[in-house]
Amino acid sequence: MTESSTISLKLLIDTHGKRVLFAEAGKDFIDFLFRILSLPVGTIINLLRKQEMVGSLSNLYQSIENLNDSYIQPNQTKDALLKPVSPVSGSVPLLAINDAPAAAVKKFYRCTCSQFASVSDDQNVVCPQCKGKMTTNVSYVAPPKGQQGSSEGGFVKGVVTYMVMDDLAVMPLSTISSITLLNKFNIKDVSVLEEMVVNFGMNEAVKLLNASLQSKQVLTDVFLKGIKSE
Repeated sequence: MTESSTISLKLLIDTHGKRVLFAEAGKDFIDFLFRILSLPVGTIINLLRKQEMVGSLSNLYQSIENLNDSYIQPNQTKDALLKPVSPVSGSVPLLAINDAPAAAVKKFYRCTCSQFASVSDDQNVVCPQCKGKMTTNVSYVAPPKGQQGSSEGGFVKGVVTYMVMDDLAVMPLSTISSITLLNKFNIKDVSVLEEMVVNFGMNEAVKLLNASLQSKQVLTDVFLKGIKSE
């Protein structure tokens, strides 16, 4: 995602309690939330360092950054830890944290003999068949997009609107679920409710990621922090 890319969210706010009850969101926002679960720790730490994340993992990250390459095993790279590849493949539109540092692509090699049966990620490994070094690069060929799943991409279908709770619980939006939620929060006077449309971009995405590791009121912390402090 670029700095200018945004998603529009509609928040239902309890003005008396100064909290977000829930957000109405489409496919793009839900795909972003679900994608968080697939992010490697190294990617999360790199993103949250911009927010001066509390804790010691940022120090561990910086230690790896500062470590001289001479201490790294020849078949390993620092980028494998600092810029790891997400285990979840496929296209996730918009807020896929696309502007996180590009992950290093894993490379594989084989020997030059025609009857090869082995590959390695280290060019210095000797082929057990011909005893030659594994110096020939092997390219990975992905299946056609039509074989990977829906052309819509992402994790969820875009035919419905979703409800995202303040604690990031997600469910399809319905009239019944909205009424149930108002009863749960003991909202007797609907006049205290207010709708607010907000833009959700990369800055808010990093704030949400940070808040999700520390808070049960994530949407309130991201969008109403100024109001809560008044």
